[in-house]
Amino acid sequence: MAIDPEDLPAWSEAFLAADRLARTAGISRVDREWAWGGATGKGVRVAIVDSGVEGSHPAVRGRLGESVAVRIDKNGDPEVVKDNGQDLYGHATACAGIILGLAPEAEIVSVRVLNEELKGKGAAFARGLEWAIEQGVQVANLSLSSKSDAMYGLFHELADEAYFHNVALISAANNIAEASYPSLFSSVFSVAAHAEPDPWRFYYNPNPPVEFGAWGVDVPMAWKDGSDVVATGNSFAAPHIAGLVALIISKHPGLTPFELKAILAAVADNPRTSVPAAPSAVRTKKGKKKGR
Repeated sequence: MAIDPEDLPAWSEAFLAADRLARTAGISRVDREWAWGGATGKGVRVAIVDSGVEGSHPAVRGRLGESVAVRIDKNGDPEVVKDNGQDLYGHATACAGIILGLAPEAEIVSVRVLNEELKGKGAAFARGLEWAIEQGVQVANLSLSSKSDAMYGLFHELADEAYFHNVALISAANNIAEASYPSLFSSVFSVAAHAEPDPWRFYYNPNPPVEFGAWGVDVPMAWKDGSDVVATGNSFAAPHIAGLVALIISKHPGLTPFELKAILAAVADNPRTSVPAAPSAVRTKKGKKKGR
């Protein structure tokens, strides 16, 4: 029986028979070969919101595209300006090298919001993330966070904006057990480190706030001025997940963040098969404890 769309409740049009998307047609098994086998990251733009990517570093492989910086103007407002492809600290270049080690044909978009001391204003971070979403990147690596309650609402809005525009936000969890944003928001891919030296090995955690674990302990990586170092931190776990997400999107363009998370959970080294334990208590806005 034909149904007039005008007779449906609001938002129901997408589920009319003619409009439903058969997104899983022909899929008998979701495994790593299906997820990213043969993919290189080609066609995927990955924003790195950080200290600025050093475009000339060998680990960046000539894959740096647009490079911008966010500065605070004389009125205290953040503005986006062209940048020169330099890294003030080394942190962003490390992330770029890790991502390109997994997805060598991805395009890197550098958004510099941190200074030579790896510090920056929350407003600059938020504007840089907003700019990346506006540019239509498919992935944004956020190996930084804000602990400011004053920024909570703005980052929540940006996380929603990214989600509804199919931008996967890959965010490192805080290195200490304190709330930071946007990593704690449910639409974000929150990542912490494991110590197994394998860039392809990652785990799924059914008990948020941190959902994924990737290599982040004693990781060899690119650094400032063409150098390299070995370092540890959740900052370096996040780009491993960002690289894998870039591969999946490269092979399956148009997937939503929800679908991408489901694929990662299915192909993790501990695939999602069990019932989650009781929610743990985490500190959220204003220091209150809340089960998640």
